[in-house]
Amino acid sequence: MLTIAIIFILYLGLMIAIGFKFYSKTDDLSDYILGGRKLNSWVTALSAQASDMSGWLLIGLPGTAYILYEGTSEAIWTAIGLLLGTYLNWLVVAKRLRTYTQVSGNAITLPDFFENRFRDHKHIIKSISAIFTVIFFLVYTSSQFAAGGKLFNTIFGMDYTTGLIIGAVIILAYTALGGFNAVCWTDSIMGGTMFIALIAVPIVAVFNMGGLDAVSERLAALTPESLGLFPKVNGTINTMLLASSLGWGLGYFGQPHILVRFMAIESPEMIKKSRIIAMIWVIITLWAAVAIGVIGKAYMPDLVDGETIYMAMINDMFNPVVAGLLL
Repeated sequence: MLTIAIIFILYLGLMIAIGFKFYSKTDDLSDYILGGRKLNSWVTALSAQASDMSGWLLIGLPGTAYILYEGTSEAIWTAIGLLLGTYLNWLVVAKRLRTYTQVSGNAITLPDFFENRFRDHKHIIKSISAIFTVIFFLVYTSSQFAAGGKLFNTIFGMDYTTGLIIGAVIILAYTALGGFNAVCWTDSIMGGTMFIALIAVPIVAVFNMGGLDAVSERLAALTPESLGLFPKVNGTINTMLLASSLGWGLGYFGQPHILVRFMAIESPEMIKKSRIIAMIWVIITLWAAVAIGVIGKAYMPDLVDGETIYMAMINDMFNPVVAGLLL
C-alpha cells in the first residue's frame, strides 16, 4: 500500500509540475484559454479522447458490462454509439470549427464563436450558451470528481469525501497554474496510461484464469443464458434501450471540452492525422473496457460494486509498482 501511495504522490506531483511549466509560457488570455492554438496532432487527439472518456471509461462502462447480459449488451451498443459519434464529430465538425472560430473574430470560446458567427450584438446567444454550459458541466464535472473519490476510497480506504476533495484540489491546481496547455498535456499523459492499462488488465486476467475457454466456463456457471448482443425484454429486443444506448454518440457534437480541442490545434490540415489517432485509441479502449467488465465478472463474480472491477482486478493481479501506475 505504501508503494502505491508513493506512486500516486509522484504522479500527482508530475501533474502539478506540468502546471508550473506552462504557467511561465502563458502570456495572454488566448494562451490560457486556448493554448495559443498550438496543439500538435497527438496532444489534440489524446487529450480530446481522454478528457471525453475520463473516469467513465474506467468505472462506468466496465461497471455496466459487469452486469451480465442486459448490462453487457447495453455496454456494447453504447460503445458502438460512441464510436460513431466520435468519428462523425472529427469528420464533420473538427476542421470546420478550427477554421471558422479563427475567421469569426478569432473566437477563443464557443460562446464567443456563436456570438461572432451570427453577429449577435445583443449577446443573447452568447449568454444562453454559457448558461447551458455551466448547468450541464456542473453535473458532468461532479461525476469526474466522484470517480476520483471512489478511487481513493477503494484503494486506500480513505473517506469518500476526503478523496474527492484531494482529487479536485489537484485538478484545480494544475488548471489554474497552466491553463489549457496544462490540461491538454496532463490529459495526453493520462490518455496514454489509460490505453496501456485497459489493454493489459483483461489480457492478464484471461491468462491468470487459464485462457478464454476457462473464462467462458466461469461465465456459463454463473447463469445458463448466453451473452446476447441485443438488449431484450420478455424475449423481444428492447428498442428503447437500444436507441438510448446508441444515442450516447449524439453528445459529441455539443461537448465543449472536446470541441475546444478542435479549436486549439495548430492547423486545420492536422485534423486528419488527429482523427486517425483518436479513432484507433477509441476503438481499442472502448472494447477493452467492455472486456474488463465481462472478464471481470468471471474473475471476481461477487463484487458488491461492479464499478470498482477495474481497480479490484489491478489490486489483485499486479505488483504494487505496476498497480500504482495503472491506478
